[in-house]
Amino acid sequence: MAKNGRTVKIGKRAVDAAAPELVAYRLWDASLKGFGLKVLPSGAKTYFVWYRAGEGRAAARREYTIARHGEMTPEEARQEAAKVLSRVRLGEDPQQNRSRARQDMNMAALCDLYLAEGVATKKASTVATDRSRVKAHIKPLLGRKPVPAVTSADVERFLADIAAGKTAVVRKPTRKVAGKGKAAERRRRTDPAAQGGRGTATRTVGLLGAIFTFAQRQGLRPDNPVRGVTRFKDLQSQRYLRAEELGRLANALAAAERDGANAHGVAVIRLLAFTGARKSEIEGLRWSEIDLDHGCLRLADSKTGFRIVPLGPPALACLQTLVRDDASAYVFPSQGGVAHYIGTPRIWKRVKEAAGLEAVRLHDLRHTYASFGVASGLSLPLIAAILGHRDVKTTQQYAHLADDPVKAAAGKAATAVFDAMAAAS
Repeated sequence: MAKNGRTVKIGKRAVDAAAPELVAYRLWDASLKGFGLKVLPSGAKTYFVWYRAGEGRAAARREYTIARHGEMTPEEARQEAAKVLSRVRLGEDPQQNRSRARQDMNMAALCDLYLAEGVATKKASTVATDRSRVKAHIKPLLGRKPVPAVTSADVERFLADIAAGKTAVVRKPTRKVAGKGKAAERRRRTDPAAQGGRGTATRTVGLLGAIFTFAQRQGLRPDNPVRGVTRFKDLQSQRYLRAEELGRLANALAAAERDGANAHGVAVIRLLAFTGARKSEIEGLRWSEIDLDHGCLRLADSKTGFRIVPLGPPALACLQTLVRDDASAYVFPSQGGVAHYIGTPRIWKRVKEAAGLEAVRLHDLRHTYASFGVASGLSLPLIAAILGHRDVKTTQQYAHLADDPVKAAAGKAATAVFDAMAAAS
């Protein structure tokens, strides 16, 4: 059984040391025959057990998935593998029994199976969002329906119901907000993935499509009912700041700085404008990820994994003004330095109101960076590389900006944004 793998004692040390390679491989346990660990190129690790369904070498071989590493410890997985092998010795076929049970499953059970076995290549933050959407939308609307019974018409109603806010969730108040008497309002924090609206509906149907693709691979149904369903366009992503608006933003940032606004928040906003990076990438930036010699950020774990963010002169100048806190690994540490700063949205609200940009989102700075880059003559594949898009199709939304009048701005995106801001300040 060690033909496509290596024989080791599968314990915590061996599992932790199992590094991903270019192709998937297996580790076989030295003491329990058939028990193993599969390691994927993505780094995902799954415990499994192999057995023969019947007697003799002609009997079919089965691979029974036990759990992902992290859901079980190596010892717990070994115990489960021993139970499976005991059932095999009694004449059972655990994998076939599981397949039969899956044929009768409903959508709620399919979602649970997908989150357990179908998300190995996704980042933990993406899986957390998927769980939220499953809990808030998919299970309430489709959970009881048998997997083979879901039709495209069901998906269309599902899309419309989420868009109408039928499943929107508002969390319970977390604390009182200053007010008068019993009428004092309470702050309600909402999970974006649990809210209604067209954008949430479109993204949740996208997740539903992935779940049905997984169901097809598992042999639970022959088709994907999401295919062909028309989704809403996300119009929010089309907001770009004009040069005049960037000038107002520059003035508002300078005024906030003079008035004692949190320096971390102001610097994060400037870097977002000068790099086109995501908020999480800049707020969570570590000093070890800054490479001033080569003019770039080397992000160890962005939304799309490791990526390099090139830095233009304005971004480099901004970084060089920052004072390092030797007690923290973060460029923008929280109080105490253990975690990173997360207060940018609060500073952004103050700054955008002062600049008269109330409807502009912080993420629109990323779109603005891309729009200036395209208008300055940069190709879509190059913009995609700078922004960290896995697929250039994501960058295609900026194609119509190639002939924008802003083409007279500087030839590079960061410098163009900086010049527009400086000209009006």
